[in-house]
Amino acid sequence: MRLRLAFGFWLLALMVSAQTDTITDRVHQLEEVTVTETQRRHTMTSTAPLHLLDRKDMLTMGVTDIADALHRLPGITLRDYGGAGGMKTVSVRGFGAKHTGVSYDGVMLSECQSGEIDLSRYSLDNVENISLVIGDNDDIFIPARQSSVPAILNIQTLRLPTADTKPHLTTQVKFGSFSYVTPFLRYEQNISDRFAFSVVAEYTYAENDYPYELKNGVFTIEDRRTNSRMNAGHGELNFLWNISQTNRLTGKVYYYDNDRQLPGQVHYYTNLSQETLRDRNFFGQLAYQGRHNDKFSWKWSGKFNWYSSDYKDPLYQGGINDARYFQREAYTSVAFLYVPEEHWAFDCSADYSFNNLNGSSMRTTVGHPYRHTILQSTTVKYKAHRLTVIGRLLYSLYMNDAKEKDVVGSRDMNRLSPSLSLSYQLVDGQDVYLRASYKNIFRAPTFNESYYYHYGNTDLSPESANQFNIGLTYAGYKGNTSCQLTLDGYYNEVTDKIMALPFNMFVWRCVNVGKVKILGLDATLRAACQLAQGQLLSFMGTYSYQSAKNKTLPGSTSYEKQLAYTPDHTLSGSVSYENPWVNLAIHTTGMSSRWANNEHYDDTEIDGYVEIGLTAWRQFRIGSHQMEGRVDLKNLLSTQYELVRFYPMPRRSYQVTFNYKF
Repeated sequence: MRLRLAFGFWLLALMVSAQTDTITDRVHQLEEVTVTETQRRHTMTSTAPLHLLDRKDMLTMGVTDIADALHRLPGITLRDYGGAGGMKTVSVRGFGAKHTGVSYDGVMLSECQSGEIDLSRYSLDNVENISLVIGDNDDIFIPARQSSVPAILNIQTLRLPTADTKPHLTTQVKFGSFSYVTPFLRYEQNISDRFAFSVVAEYTYAENDYPYELKNGVFTIEDRRTNSRMNAGHGELNFLWNISQTNRLTGKVYYYDNDRQLPGQVHYYTNLSQETLRDRNFFGQLAYQGRHNDKFSWKWSGKFNWYSSDYKDPLYQGGINDARYFQREAYTSVAFLYVPEEHWAFDCSADYSFNNLNGSSMRTTVGHPYRHTILQSTTVKYKAHRLTVIGRLLYSLYMNDAKEKDVVGSRDMNRLSPSLSLSYQLVDGQDVYLRASYKNIFRAPTFNESYYYHYGNTDLSPESANQFNIGLTYAGYKGNTSCQLTLDGYYNEVTDKIMALPFNMFVWRCVNVGKVKILGLDATLRAACQLAQGQLLSFMGTYSYQSAKNKTLPGSTSYEKQLAYTPDHTLSGSVSYENPWVNLAIHTTGMSSRWANNEHYDDTEIDGYVEIGLTAWRQFRIGSHQMEGRVDLKNLLSTQYELVRFYPMPRRSYQVTFNYKF
């Protein structure tokens, strides 16, 4: 029934807009190529690791969602609780999800309660590109908040307006295994050659009742996931106004609502869960950028964010266990860029944010905590013919308190954090670069770590992190072939790491006892060969090695052991063949075994896996409009694996996509 409704939704949009003309593909393509090639070159010349996936990459690599895209970036460890509705969090180079920032159209996302951004909320269908920045790269004209994390994932959706003022509509429907269906609409129009807006609407439904098997000695148990339904929708309103040639205003209004069931852990002979969670998120943001002359520019951004979560567990002993939380954030940032001459650039940025947390029942969180945050950064960039050097100093101030008079707020924190990075062209006139970087940064405790009942500790100090990177990038072109290679070695250390230790059998407390040292290697390779007119063979691959060892307490059960859920080896690869008939791509992701805890107890090792997929797609024209059909076969060999222990991932499945642009 839902599948028929989704098809009807899509076909109705098709008929309503059948008379709407569109701009030519050529104009779109020229615009995308210009932007993409500029960004692609930055990945080679950047003073710190920068990795980019644009829409073209994600199509030819067979990427189906945000989580799948993250698997194709080096240095990333993804926690996925399975299926379309499972929570998905990301950490980079062993720092943890709380150390990894996520930016949405230039403004950082926030989660003051747990500190972890759930990336399953964000749709890939409205994304132009995804980039991962590790450390501080060449773009110094950014808010101070983007400098306050070891790594940041940038999700970019907005497009630039053109002179065309005709309305355009993108309609799409996806359907697949386990009752998965997603209709998607994007309406965009340039009111003039200066003002453009877009409206996005998406709905996702999935039962997620996929089969799995569990081995118990010589016995194999086959069952299906239960209590996994996802029922989510999101909408966006975006606008871009070029006030003049030197002044631009952009804005976004975003709403997300997900009413989902939460599958429990899978154990032998039991798969029982009745937990539910409703997430709602609303935010509005504005950004203004201006330039006085060739030497002086400024940028302002502001945001209000509201997020609520409503959790229920009717199987809880002694009655229904429920928890409702509400968090809010008010944020503003201003940045000034001064370029006195071609070799020098200076940036000064200042950010302020206010966060608070409350709920209908505060049984699990002590007080109603709130936090004022002030961040200030000063950056200097020097660029000569073959050398680029960037230095930054970030000042962070966190002022914490709680509304209840009898509750002592978490301690205030302030820190000065330096960073330095450089890039040097080894061979004049050729794209061969050496890069090196150092960054010191810290993470303030989350509200849960400070205030959670029988768990939080208001005396916590912030985690301090040092990261070092040295790398080599190369790009070469010969005849009909091209090749791009990056190779980075890194060393990270985290001190005063926040860990939960048992106070007694029932009470655990967060304390600063942790120390972690991380040694690793990231490599990426892109290659392409033009076989004939209209035929392109391309390869994209990544490999990561990561040794993340606990150095906290010599003689303890976790000392010198790999951190939980951190694989030694991670890889991804794809080969695509584009042609005038049906484009094909075969792709794979995989990782080595991991441990579900820091102590490496018996029977807690999670097996490694390699997953293989196949994608076929075709683009063609219907009159002046563009149609695209796509089929994805995921986990082709039906591999049974887990990313989080006791949460099996889907085995073989399919997904079909129809996209029509007016």
